[in-house]
Amino acid sequence: MPGPSPGLCRALLGLWAALGPGLFGLSAVAQEPFWADLQPRVALVERGGSLWLNCSTNCPRPERGGLETSLRRNGTQRGLRWLARQLVDIREPETQPVCFFRCARRTLQARGLIRTFQRPDRVELVPLPAWQPVGENFTLSCRVPGAGPRGSLTLTLLRGAQELIRRSFAGEPPRARGAVLTATVLARREDHGANFSCRAELDLRPHGLGLFSNSSAPRELRTFALSPDPPRLAVPRLLEVGSERPVRCTLDELFPASEAEVYLALGDHRLSPDITLEGDALVVTATATANAEQEGAGQLVCNVTLGGESRETRENVTVYSFPAPVLTLSEPSTPEGKVVTVTCAAGPGALVTLDGIAAVVPGQPAQLQLNATEDDDKRSFFCDASLEVVGETLSKNKSAELRVLYAPRLDDSDCPRSWTWPEGPEQTLRCEARGNPAPSVHCERPDSGAVLALGLQGPVTRALAGTYRCTAVNPQGEAVKEVTVTVEYAPSLDSMGCPEHITWLEGTEVSLSCVAHGVPPPSVSCVHSGEAGVVEGLLRVVREHAGTYRCEATNARGSVAKTVAVTVEYGPSFEEQSCPSNWTWVEGSGQLFSCEVDGKPEPSVECIGSEGASEGLLLPLGSPDSPPGVPSIASGLAPGIYICNATNRHGSMVKTVAVSTEYRPVVAELAASPPGGVRPGGNFTLTCRAEAWPPAQISWRAPPGALNIGLSSNNSTLSVAGAMGSHGGEYECAATNAHGRHARRITVRVAGPWLWIAVGGAAGGAALLAAGAGLAFYVQSTACKKGEYNVQEAESSGEAVCLNGAGGGTGGGTGAEGGTEAADTAEAQAGGEVFAIQLTSA
Repeated sequence: MPGPSPGLCRALLGLWAALGPGLFGLSAVAQEPFWADLQPRVALVERGGSLWLNCSTNCPRPERGGLETSLRRNGTQRGLRWLARQLVDIREPETQPVCFFRCARRTLQARGLIRTFQRPDRVELVPLPAWQPVGENFTLSCRVPGAGPRGSLTLTLLRGAQELIRRSFAGEPPRARGAVLTATVLARREDHGANFSCRAELDLRPHGLGLFSNSSAPRELRTFALSPDPPRLAVPRLLEVGSERPVRCTLDELFPASEAEVYLALGDHRLSPDITLEGDALVVTATATANAEQEGAGQLVCNVTLGGESRETRENVTVYSFPAPVLTLSEPSTPEGKVVTVTCAAGPGALVTLDGIAAVVPGQPAQLQLNATEDDDKRSFFCDASLEVVGETLSKNKSAELRVLYAPRLDDSDCPRSWTWPEGPEQTLRCEARGNPAPSVHCERPDSGAVLALGLQGPVTRALAGTYRCTAVNPQGEAVKEVTVTVEYAPSLDSMGCPEHITWLEGTEVSLSCVAHGVPPPSVSCVHSGEAGVVEGLLRVVREHAGTYRCEATNARGSVAKTVAVTVEYGPSFEEQSCPSNWTWVEGSGQLFSCEVDGKPEPSVECIGSEGASEGLLLPLGSPDSPPGVPSIASGLAPGIYICNATNRHGSMVKTVAVSTEYRPVVAELAASPPGGVRPGGNFTLTCRAEAWPPAQISWRAPPGALNIGLSSNNSTLSVAGAMGSHGGEYECAATNAHGRHARRITVRVAGPWLWIAVGGAAGGAALLAAGAGLAFYVQSTACKKGEYNVQEAESSGEAVCLNGAGGGTGGGTGAEGGTEAADTAEAQAGGEVFAIQLTSA
């Protein structure tokens, strides 16, 4: 047997709690009043749920007891002073069970309270209208059937997540169940497509239970706005059978325009519209096509429906039939000279007109006849038909072209007799002939067979120029015409017609002409550089005409310029400045003679001696700008008279020149007199002779300290009277002129015989030698260096002489020796001091 349920256990525990004091103290129970108890006294049970009730008493021996309730029971358990009963499927909103016991002829009672609650399992939002006009109110209604107690309910109406209205039902009777919440809402554009819902909340938390909530399914609201005006309908008033005409229907102030339904029909025939949205406007376009069954009066209807409301417009349309007229030619293509009949016809009721000539009555054709000529080729005929429909006159027309066959014609307008094209750019060469059928044209040069590529684009070259025979041929015959092609091109100046270099002869008459090639023939003008005038006509050539000329050739196609160098040639002529009549030659200088001659081409010059020592001699010539290293003229060139002859291809010229020579000095003789030695106090003379042209200037250099020297008037002789020791030494004679300098040297010695003193013994000789050596040492080391020694005194006293000279060697010999110095050398410098001791006699 299964154990007691949890509810029963709780009831039994309550029973024990109630009966405990009686069981353990009967004496106390006897003294207390008896009572009955029901647990739980107050209970809240979900509707349809179950509950255990415990009914107990403290009566020690109750006679009987029970539990009175209208609720269904599922089981009962009993004890001496208690009973527990399970109540199931509790649905009543509120019941009051009664627990009773009979004790000591008294009835003990305990009354309880059982209430039920129901969750908001069903939350219903009343359906919304299919379409709600914008600006009008609609009702939101929410129902929550059976949920309760109502006093714990709260209902909220929502637009999306936005709360519109919230209501609590606090204070309602406990037995009240279910709730309804209603609200009035103004429909707006922005509410279109919005979801509305209802949320219900049952709050039992104050009773120890939870918060139970639920929401209804959302309902979408569709709002709309529809203009009270009908659509605007644009349709043709007349519609031809088989033709297509556009139809347009427009309605403004429409929301939402995308959900509007459109019906567009012509009579019973529904059209297929194209719908375009332009903001709140709806634009409907379609193509209306009528058939023969619809001929006559009809209507075109446009209906726009939105939100269950419609706006409609109808327009009258007349469907008619009007076939195009028929235009026929008896001979669409006919030879020239044949008669052609033209007929214009249309359907019943239509009036036709052929080239402005109307038919007599509607429905009858119009005709004309003509004799075909060349001018009728490609002539167009026009057939007009008119028909009146509902007071409006309609018209249609048709055209046809007549082809007249005729032989070719080569007109100047289509094939000119003279063509002129610029050279270079590509051209399309055209020679077109009139004729039917179209003739073929062939242009060929009779002389060379060259053919023009007619109708083809190609470069224009000078080779195209010439006369061509053009022949046009078709089946009706042929035509022949001669045409001339001229190709124009810019001027050119070639070396043949305008050479780069021209040579004129002075004194002749010439003209400066440059021949230019070009079409049209160019004009040529030449201008001398640096001048503004144009060279024209005959010129008598002078040297100033030589130079650079700019020649320019110009025509309509351009211009070209060329530089022409003009050289003026003339015979030889001598100028004194460039070929002087008197020449001076410096012997050994290596300088060539210069005799420049004016003339073009440059003349050849030759100078030959004519008399005296120079007769027959060839004078070597050179230009002033001859480079260094030219060989020297022979030293044996003879002066005299020379004849210079200058020659070029335009003549010759002769000039006489005189040549004189100059040369640098040479000291030819340098001699001393007397030729022997010079004794102190004696006289000597030095003679110097030089050869030079122009004559040389003579200068001397004597030994340092040499005094009392005399010179002749031309410095050729140097004389000394009363020679002293200081006159001894080297003398130099130098000869100088404009072409150089030459010098020679000679050495003069002033001295006497040595005095030997013999001493009788070795001691006496040694003493004399020692005394002489000491004197010499003093003179050399002290007196001579100090310059204290008086030469004249030494000579007169017979003492030693201090010789301070340059070069010349040592004393001891007498006489003069000569030497020569190379030409153009500087004067000899002293080679250092030389001292000698000489003893002279008194």
